[in-house]
Amino acid sequence: MNKQIIHSDHAPKAVGTYSQAVKVGDTVYLSGQLGLHPVTGELADGFEAQAHQMFQNLRAVAQAAGGDLKDIVKLGVFVIDLANFAKLNEIMGQYFEAPYPARAAIQAAALPKGGLVEADAVLVLG
Repeated sequence: MNKQIIHSDHAPKAVGTYSQAVKVGDTVYLSGQLGLHPVTGELADGFEAQAHQMFQNLRAVAQAAGGDLKDIVKLGVFVIDLANFAKLNEIMGQYFEAPYPARAAIQAAALPKGGLVEADAVLVLG
């Protein structure tokens, strides 16, 4: 298996023992992104700001892999409060167009660094 590690300086550094993304063939597996600012490493303030930053971070890693958000085929979103589900959909609509990727949205008890929302993804190039 030939795998390539993907890294973007425009997304936060990994906060654990993982890569921002791994490319195998035309498929790229993006690790979870929080609403962390890529330079400061600080969480954005509040759910909406974190969600926007999270999608911007995903975009940066997707672009480093040679793709973009439109190439995502599967998106996993984790929120600590499903009361933010409607707002998540509204914000996601600002970053994705139909046809939308397959998606799971799951409430989690907690996220790293005290984040309010996190997403991981799979994208296919070409």
